[in-house]
Amino acid sequence: MYVIAHLSDPHLDGSEEARSRLRRITAYLSGFTQPVDVVLVTGDLADHGSETEYAEVASELALDPPVLMLPGNHDISAPLRAGLKSCVEAAGEGHPVHQVREVGAARFVLVDSTVPGADHGLLSADSLAWLDGVLREPFDGPVFVAMHHPPLDLHHPVMDQWKLTEREGLAEVLTGKPVTAILTGHLHNAIVTSFAGFPVLGAPGIRSTVPLSFEPPSPTGSLVDPLAHPGLALHIYIPGEPLQTIYRYPR
Repeated sequence: MYVIAHLSDPHLDGSEEARSRLRRITAYLSGFTQPVDVVLVTGDLADHGSETEYAEVASELALDPPVLMLPGNHDISAPLRAGLKSCVEAAGEGHPVHQVREVGAARFVLVDSTVPGADHGLLSADSLAWLDGVLREPFDGPVFVAMHHPPLDLHHPVMDQWKLTEREGLAEVLTGKPVTAILTGHLHNAIVTSFAGFPVLGAPGIRSTVPLSFEPPSPTGSLVDPLAHPGLALHIYIPGEPLQTIYRYPR
């Protein structure tokens, strides 16, 4: 059994509110009788992309299991690379922050879907070529593709302004490749769907939840509900069996 603790969107900003919500998740993980194999955080690590915020991210996510991180639209490549060297191993400098990480039995292809200075996602021709090359490499085990922006529409008037655009190239690259699942964040909601024939599994937001257009609005009157319980996904991989995902919302 191989277990991934999938976290997303902590948006750490130095405030006690953001820090305490992330600590509810990390305290929950620390109580496991058997540690997870890896912790994956799919972006929006910091809220403003500052050096002090990444120092806080590094401190709060200094966990016993290996921790993998990738950027979201609130992150900034240079300070992220500098402040999270123990968790982010990416070739080159600046943007994009693509990574290939192997942890135990699994390979994680961490794709930077961000556009500097913008909130929507996009994979350039160079990024797609990189992804295609990595996915063609032989690997004897599960392969997870992770990115911040999921390849889907939420059918939300605001969130769909910040979606992953031009997805046709991604579908073409993924088709025929040995991908176990696509793991994402960004939408601040637990998501289960598919893209190009592969499962897409989105983690809930840690900092907040985004109510859907037909749900009761946020009690604060804003886009997000900061009072909803923070959550995480647990992806359980057993060779020869379908991937299982369980969502938890620690109180």
